[in-house]
Amino acid sequence: MTLNGKDLNKKQEEERLEEQIHQMTEEEKIPESLKPDNIGKLLEKQKSKKIFHWRPAYTIAAAACSVLIIGLAALGGVLQKNNGSAGGQAALTDSTGEKKAESAVSADGVIASAKDYDEVYKYIEAERKHNEESYSMERGTDGGFGSTGAGSTESSESAKSTGGADTDSQAAADRASGTSYSDTNIREEGVGEGDIVKTDGKNLYILNGQRVQIVSIEKKEMKQLATIRLEDNQYAPEIYVQNGKLILIYTRTGYEDGTEGYGGNYREYTVAETYDISTPSKPRSMGKITQSGSFYTMRVSGEYVYLLSSFYADTSAGRKDIDTYIPQVQGKSVDSSDILLPPYRSGSQYTVISTFSLKDPGEKVNSKAVFGSAGLVYVSKDNIYVCEAYYNTQESDVTQTCVRKVAYKNGGLKAIGQTRINGTLNDSFSIDEYKGTLRMVTTVSATGSGGGFPILRFGDIIPGNGADRKDTNSLYILDENLNMLGKIEELAEDEKVYSARFMGDTGYFVTYRQMDPLFSVDLSNPKRPKIIGELKIPGFSEYLHPYGDGFLLGIGMDVDETGTTTQGVKLSMFDISNPKDVEEVQKYILDDCYSTDISNNYKAAFINMDKNLIGFSAYGQTQTYYMFSYDKEKGFQEVFERELNAYSEARGLYSGDTFYIVTGNTVESYDLDTFDKIDDIVL
Repeated sequence: MTLNGKDLNKKQEEERLEEQIHQMTEEEKIPESLKPDNIGKLLEKQKSKKIFHWRPAYTIAAAACSVLIIGLAALGGVLQKNNGSAGGQAALTDSTGEKKAESAVSADGVIASAKDYDEVYKYIEAERKHNEESYSMERGTDGGFGSTGAGSTESSESAKSTGGADTDSQAAADRASGTSYSDTNIREEGVGEGDIVKTDGKNLYILNGQRVQIVSIEKKEMKQLATIRLEDNQYAPEIYVQNGKLILIYTRTGYEDGTEGYGGNYREYTVAETYDISTPSKPRSMGKITQSGSFYTMRVSGEYVYLLSSFYADTSAGRKDIDTYIPQVQGKSVDSSDILLPPYRSGSQYTVISTFSLKDPGEKVNSKAVFGSAGLVYVSKDNIYVCEAYYNTQESDVTQTCVRKVAYKNGGLKAIGQTRINGTLNDSFSIDEYKGTLRMVTTVSATGSGGGFPILRFGDIIPGNGADRKDTNSLYILDENLNMLGKIEELAEDEKVYSARFMGDTGYFVTYRQMDPLFSVDLSNPKRPKIIGELKIPGFSEYLHPYGDGFLLGIGMDVDETGTTTQGVKLSMFDISNPKDVEEVQKYILDDCYSTDISNNYKAAFINMDKNLIGFSAYGQTQTYYMFSYDKEKGFQEVFERELNAYSEARGLYSGDTFYIVTGNTVESYDLDTFDKIDDIVL
């Protein structure tokens, strides 16, 4: 099929918008009734035993998978540094593709800040003009938006968090605190994250809708102590508990001037309100931080909280009404010097970052607004990386990602640099920082590919700037200034990165299409990577987690020969002690199950190697919580199974010798050794 100019430009614009939406969905909360699993459950009633594997709306299971096991160092390939942070002049491009003799990166490699709000407005105007031209082009094609084919893609951390979570964060929490209770399964060791359920060993803190319930668990009989209630226009996605303080994150919406409908200025703000819970029965508000936009994520390092939101500038607003296109923190517009400009001459979205101390939770410490197109965010121990998908056929015939680095320490924020690489990131687990280097795995597609909105057709050969090409995958390693150290490209042609897991000097990568090879790649020599092994396995892992020395746990799906029909949820144990001869040494299939909570959110995994327990919620005809142990000789052993009463996000956690399952407004407690039921409470 040959595409004309209008069709090609239409597809390019759709793909650009698609990636923005995909990346903005990471860690966003979706209404329960609209979650893919719940939609799948409705259709499940009409399906037979062999069930199509329902995935988020923008992804459809295509086939099988491969895992690249990589001892990380430098690699081979092509890295685009159009706007590198090493300094010097970077060629900027406006919405028409015209090169600008202006640098978005200063000579010392720091991202340029806006001189004033007028400069920001020019970027927004360029974006608006580009969108209007694209709209006119699409309307001129056939009087409306054309239909496109379906395909398969995924870019959301919350939708599919595969690998990268802290190695046994529960055990890590125990060792750090000297107590015996579990914490949230986190992405980066030492960097705290919010969740819907938390414990301090004495109480459970449960977020359910617009209420936070505090439940005492000091005795076998649980007791409700207090409730924190939100207002009707407030929605809470996460809470965080530390040192006698509870942080309640919520989004507040409403009309700024009190009017409704036309003429009113509708606003959305993210709020972090901190409560003193030293007396759990009487939580007391200590102060709040408010910033523009919808909640994206939050992180805690030491006593400092880092709050991130996504703010869309109003591209139709007038130049004088700065509140519509400049974000606010604590009711004040972010100073232009704290607005970090993108390496291209257009923009419409911000990733707003503000910081505060738990010692004084009502006072902002610092703030930055990363301006451009917003996007996927990865937070390491020292840095925040904002990764924006970038499509410009006049600069490159393949998809690209702009990586922007902001260092953080003790509440302070410092812009470091930005660069551009080929390909797009699957999720935040496809990017990882290690010993000052940044490792990334991307899928590289032609800028003219991408059949539908909001889904791509991977594997199709579609003309892109005069060149027919299939999808490939690349891995890059950058130094602390985002200069390229090593790279490898042309991995797994006609496949897409499906998951990633980094473990020190080794990385694990799953690609997904139709074949099932598990590749081993030796990167001990930074400049000479080499593939040293290949293993074919059925099914695919949606979540990867280290499980003792030389082993890797995989939780995903078993599939039939076509790769489109699932045989059930699959647990795999890989022996990775010898990268040249990786083996799937044990597997376990949960028949009649077609999805797990982990496929939507890595925080739903309960994995504790010290206690040899693997817990998660899975969906079939009903929602069931499963607990497994693992033995090298006997394999996976089911030790507990509990059918849940309602379809809802479930969390498993323990304190002392008691295990708790929290789902919706119900808590059940069990003996951690025998799993005999102890108590339950409805909140």
